[in-house]
Amino acid sequence: MPIKSYLVHPQEGKKMHLANVLSEIEQCEVLPAENKEVLILVTETYSKQEEEVLKEKLDSINEVKLMALVSGFDTPKK
Repeated sequence: MPIKSYLVHPQEGKKMHLANVLSEIEQCEVLPAENKEVLILVTETYSKQEEEVLKEKLDSINEVKLMALVSGFDTPKK
């Protein structure tokens, strides 16, 4: 299952709203940075197809100014 982490830079003044929007997505966990206007986003999906659907959903969020992939890996299914 693909697990990825991102640094997400929100549009100005939209950090908490964006955190709420991302938190509502089932495959996402959001951690706000305490000292910067940035969010840490961790995603976990069960297939490459689900990952593609999630990526399209994330790309369509207007409050995102920049999203940078920090790490990603795919764990084998057992």
